[in-house]
Amino acid sequence: MTEASGKKSKELRSTGYEIFILLLSLVSILNMLFAMNFGFINKDPLTLEVIAIIDSVLTLFFILDFILRFTSAASKSAYFFRGWGWADLLACIPFFRIFRIFRVVRAIRLMRSFGIKNMIHEVVNNRAGIALYITIFSLIVLVEAASILVLKAEAANPDANLKSAADAVWWVFVTVTTVGYGDRFPTTTLGRIYGILVMFGGIALIGVLASFLSSFFLAPPTKPATEVHGDARDQIAELKTLLEEQEKTSATIREKLAELERTYPT
Repeated sequence: MTEASGKKSKELRSTGYEIFILLLSLVSILNMLFAMNFGFINKDPLTLEVIAIIDSVLTLFFILDFILRFTSAASKSAYFFRGWGWADLLACIPFFRIFRIFRVVRAIRLMRSFGIKNMIHEVVNNRAGIALYITIFSLIVLVEAASILVLKAEAANPDANLKSAADAVWWVFVTVTTVGYGDRFPTTTLGRIYGILVMFGGIALIGVLASFLSSFFLAPPTKPATEVHGDARDQIAELKTLLEEQEKTSATIREKLAELERTYPT
């Protein structure tokens, strides 16, 4: 790995985290394009409200990401001006969502510099962390898609109790978490079909999340690979030192033995 590649790889938080931010950025950009260019969404204010709610959640993630990168940067000025930190800051403002494209470009650039083999190795050795990020992302996508679909389905019933974007997002979230307060529910056949799909999706996602939490809190701590490699290098260096000392001692003994033989020939 070249020196430039090494510096770039240090900017990489982790493969799972960068993929997570990349996916969130893509969802945000797609939402923006849908709201701006697709006529069937522009004619549905409830869908636009759902997108706005989800975008507020995404904005929180982007703000936290900017704070993390800025506070942990070795050179804050280099990150802000040369590392597109200014674009990250502007991307936190919903009006400037287009700047989230820079997040996509940077994530791809950093992952390419890190190397495909290194990424695959990290994914294999950190499956729990990757699963957590994918679960959170899947939950966001499920809430958005299910909220939009159930609102369209319930629009056919004038007596439906899912009439606003906030109601739909609340119902999907409560259903996914298997709480089920029962204050909001679909009344149409299509809406109930969507409800069944949300229930199955929620069981799968919550199951993955529960597995991660149990593994995180109950699994015995493992020694990082870097520390293991470091200990091995220290042991090798110590053994080499002992071998050199032994060779010096053997050489000294041979010299004294040869001197004695010359002085007192047998």
